Amino acid sequence: MDIFSLIPSFGGFVWTLLAFVVALSVIVAVHEYGHYIVARWTGIDADVFSIGFGPVLMSRTDRRGTKWQVAALPFGGFVKFKGDANAASAKDGAAMSGLSQAELRRTMHGAPVWARSATVAAGPAFNFMLSILLFAGFFLWQGIAVDKPVVGEVQAMPGFETALQPGDRILAVDGQETPDFETFGKVTEALDPVTPVSYRVQRGDQVLTLDGPFPFPPVVDSVQPASAAMQAGLAAGDVILSVDGTPVTAFAQLREVVGNSGGAPVALTVWRADEVFDVSLEPRRMDIPLSEGGFETRWLIGLTGGLVFAPETRTPGVFEAISLGAQQTWGAITLTVSGLVHMITGAISTCNLSGPITIAETSGAAATLGLASFLWFIAVLSTAVGFANLIPVPVLDGGHLVFHAFEAVTGRPPSDRALRILMAGGLAIVISLMLLALSNDIFCP
Repeated sequence: MDIFSLIPSFGGFVWTLLAFVVALSVIVAVHEYGHYIVARWTGIDADVFSIGFGPVLMSRTDRRGTKWQVAALPFGGFVKFKGDANAASAKDGAAMSGLSQAELRRTMHGAPVWARSATVAAGPAFNFMLSILLFAGFFLWQGIAVDKPVVGEVQAMPGFETALQPGDRILAVDGQETPDFETFGKVTEALDPVTPVSYRVQRGDQVLTLDGPFPFPPVVDSVQPASAAMQAGLAAGDVILSVDGTPVTAFAQLREVVGNSGGAPVALTVWRADEVFDVSLEPRRMDIPLSEGGFETRWLIGLTGGLVFAPETRTPGVFEAISLGAQQTWGAITLTVSGLVHMITGAISTCNLSGPITIAETSGAAATLGLASFLWFIAVLSTAVGFANLIPVPVLDGGHLVFHAFEAVTGRPPSDRALRILMAGGLAIVISLMLLALSNDIFCP
């Protein structure tokens, strides 16, 4: 990746930075508040709650004695508990030596193991809860497709006016019954994109047979943030007329040409609202997760295709939306675990580990696509942050939980000397991974 391509203009740089800071600040605030509120519930006092590091820009102290502050460097945050020597929760032995038993109980290091463990685990847990709520809100806002193939909005296409209308219930395609969307997908998968398609539909009290276009035409359903397609200015609703001068009638034809490109530029002729224009895109090699597990390496330009019509949607109930949000969050976690395992084993490239530059670029691109896309990005990133903090490396929440588990089993915590050595080693690991991720941002294609 050419680092300078991330800054096409000062205005673009500011927008990217602002989106990144907003996304990160929300995620960090929720993470740290999880630590803080559970500590309070379990009898541990907090001295400082900070969003950002460095010089303090503004602060106030509440009636519990906690100083709430916003610092100048908005790339993280921390809660400093009573008895902590610093933001990393290192033990302040000198400050704790003069405390009474009751006062020690209100410190992080003097509290029982269960209270400390609950406090530490609360940060990642709150990140997961944020993801679930954001995903649930997205489903409540956008709705979900009804079970049966019912036409919602019909896609505009050049040179063809489909006879399908909003509200049509598709009963069969080319004589094959389509009782639900799953069957509809299987039936339409095997269709010839060149041959006209016959639809049997129910429209009110009538059952009609209509000729229509191929169900999956070369229509852009969505554009991936920070992709070659987004940088080329493509948008949802665009229709791809030809690829490298060859007319296409199905999105699968575009996918095949891009997949076989080997990274060579692909020329597209695009229709958008009665305007036709040409763009050239360079596919990027990416490792894509498969539904059955594992990954597949493909050349991609960042477009997804859709139906010739938008399916009719319904608004789910609150509990259904939360359930869907939890499924989406769990899917993101399992995908992250699979990706890490495949990188460690060498099955996929370590270039899949993104650093702050790529994350910032993606946050800016997601914000450009609209509020829904930006909130979805925050939900995905919050899941990643929650999972990363659970990795059992000292200095991370997962490392602290391992120390607490050791104490629960042995009846004593690791020695201060052992903790210092382990924390130093953990910090070295985290810094090494951050440098690897940053180098990926700069040098990976």
